[in-house]
Amino acid sequence: MRNVIVPTIVGAVLSLSIAGAGATTLEDVTAKGFLQCGVNTGLLGFAAPDDAGDWKGFDVDFCRAVAAAIFDDPDAVKYTPLSAKDRFTALQSGEIDLLSRNTTWTMSRDTALGLAFGVVTYYDGQGFMVRSDDAITSALELSGAAVCVQTGTTTELNLADYFSRNKMELNPVVFEKLDEATAAYDSGRCDAWTTDASGLYSTRLVLSNPDDHIILPEIISKEPLGPVVRQGDEEWFNIMKWVGFALLNAEGFGVKQANVDEMMGSDDPKVRRLLGEDGSFGENIGLTNDWAVRAIKAVGNYGEIFDRNIGIDSQLQIARGLNALWTRGGIQYAPPIR
Repeated sequence: MRNVIVPTIVGAVLSLSIAGAGATTLEDVTAKGFLQCGVNTGLLGFAAPDDAGDWKGFDVDFCRAVAAAIFDDPDAVKYTPLSAKDRFTALQSGEIDLLSRNTTWTMSRDTALGLAFGVVTYYDGQGFMVRSDDAITSALELSGAAVCVQTGTTTELNLADYFSRNKMELNPVVFEKLDEATAAYDSGRCDAWTTDASGLYSTRLVLSNPDDHIILPEIISKEPLGPVVRQGDEEWFNIMKWVGFALLNAEGFGVKQANVDEMMGSDDPKVRRLLGEDGSFGENIGLTNDWAVRAIKAVGNYGEIFDRNIGIDSQLQIARGLNALWTRGGIQYAPPIR
């Protein structure tokens, strides 16, 4: 199935029809034959259409992994590009089955909004980008500066907290859409642009003169990013989080896209459980026992996904840092399959 962009259609009628349907999300997804995945409207390395119109990126690959685990087909996905403002409504209403869009796990989102976060795919933090010609070396020098920021995000709240805490004058220039904020900063309307540090690396690449901009050293927040589903469907929640955990465990065990068939003959019980050779772990979440094999064959393990989209093999060249495995100096850690 070719990657498809689906326009945002959010409404009470759709919400009521889904609420009354009685089917689980997995049953709905299986019946229609594809996964409806909410993604960013365009963030290079994370989710953006290529020249052929096919969606690519770190968050897109998570959608593809889930589709592969269910259908044995990573292309059984349709994509709904969503702004920060619209993303939660789209998920709550049932317009999308899964949100995989650089979204921060917070208490209010995890409780009051009826959303469920299960795995952190990217540990991030908010930073600032400025023009190198302005000779600014620290975010503490931004008092009174015009700062571009997206509304409906934790970024906006963190910005206010940081300036208040440091008794700085806040002058935010607020935009709903990422491309609007980026264009405003690029045109000189703002002195600085703030978002997650990963987003700054991505945004810098699309500026008129990327080399004229630097990212300041301060990281002012914790931004655990990951996929999101609706509360109330434990089976679907388990599928989402265990696909993520499987990709992490695969990297730790040395299971890769290219060697997964060979690794199915491993004598290591941990590897055999991951790949469905021992136990019935896939059946326990409503899938076939080769669910993880399907996902890994489709997109590779977590490290491969990272390196290809945003790491050493990408334009962004983001270091693994906190997102390295716990055995390699980072904090990425998956529960065992057993």
